[in-house]
Amino acid sequence: MFTSAEIHSVKQRFGIIGNSPLLNHAISVAIQAAPTDMTVLITGESGSGKESFSKIIHSLSLRKHGKFIAINCGAIPEGTIDSELFGHEKGSFTGAHEARKGYFEVTDGGSIFLDEIGEMPLGTQARLLRVLENGEFIKVGSSKVLKTNVRVIAATNVNLIKAVEKGEFREDLYYRLNTVPIFVPPLRERGEDMVLLFRKFTSDFSEKYNVRPISLDENAKKLLMRFPFPGNIRQLKNIAEQISLLEQDREVSAETLERYLPSNQSRLPAIFANGNKGESSDFNERDLLYKVLFDMKRDMNELKKLVLESFQSGSLNPTIINKHQDLFEDLESPISFEKSPSASNNNPVSVPLVLDSQHSNENLENYEDETIEDIIHEEDDHSLSLEKKEKEMIIKALQKHNNKRKYAAQDLGISERTLYRKIKQYDIE
Repeated sequence: MFTSAEIHSVKQRFGIIGNSPLLNHAISVAIQAAPTDMTVLITGESGSGKESFSKIIHSLSLRKHGKFIAINCGAIPEGTIDSELFGHEKGSFTGAHEARKGYFEVTDGGSIFLDEIGEMPLGTQARLLRVLENGEFIKVGSSKVLKTNVRVIAATNVNLIKAVEKGEFREDLYYRLNTVPIFVPPLRERGEDMVLLFRKFTSDFSEKYNVRPISLDENAKKLLMRFPFPGNIRQLKNIAEQISLLEQDREVSAETLERYLPSNQSRLPAIFANGNKGESSDFNERDLLYKVLFDMKRDMNELKKLVLESFQSGSLNPTIINKHQDLFEDLESPISFEKSPSASNNNPVSVPLVLDSQHSNENLENYEDETIEDIIHEEDDHSLSLEKKEKEMIIKALQKHNNKRKYAAQDLGISERTLYRKIKQYDIE
């Protein structure tokens, strides 16, 4: 493992700011992999700084004097990406007025960075696999096999394992690319790095716009570190530029900062591969749906109980129940509601539940009590499976964030107080 001084030196050289353990680990892996010719797969959310790691790997490698080209696979149309990467012969397609070298031929002896590799078409993936395995490729419109010696560094912000399962990405290519995995942490998992980056950006913009630098008070710093930043470093930089340009008061409070932070940011669990452990997140749309259904079911149960109790106590006119009997169709015993002969339209009274005729009148009172208990028991049974799913989601969130409740609560979209209450409720250790 590299010393903190070596890691700090690399940060200074490539302009990387932050002291997060996850960030330091990613840099350490990049330094260790750089001198080799191993293929590297960098994973991380959009805007987290994956391209900086590709530059670290190339600059510290034996290929540092060779060419380095960064390609965004998602920005090249599917019909031309083969020509861009591998070249084409004259007349091979409409508009091919002359032969052209592709990036793999141009960067022979150097490194190529394939960003958004998950967007690469399947046909191009097969060509790339041949380059990785044999160092061979064929130009579009040619039958001649050419050789190249290029190191491939790939990056993606999608879960390639799930893409493989859906048939959108070749499994053999995934394992060939994933020789050395590097996970770049999202900004929300880097703690105080947010404040350091914000200070750096505002300092740069103060020079650009010839104004005094912005500073944050303590409450503003806490607010900044609580914000999820789905756009990561790009979003933080944009906010820093806005504040530097628009704010007259150069010391920013939490109230002022809050005006620049979007209020409708989603805090749903991120469906994303945790590259540093080689595992994918267990959160998905189904788990989220279970959570929503659990909340809806709980609210409906409470509503039904309230209506039944109000009806039994005589404080609710039974005609209202008769109009909405469909709400109680899922209850255990068939139930109907009728007015008592002694009830007037103006004075609703307590009305017993009229059940199947097989039950005698003398046992009706006891049966009512048993039926209500059965209803409540059945509703509790219906909730058990949803409660189990909610408990599983909480455990997954805590495991994902190493039992850090703050980040687990953000992933689940609930407050820390609610999470603490749920942990006690489900007796989670």
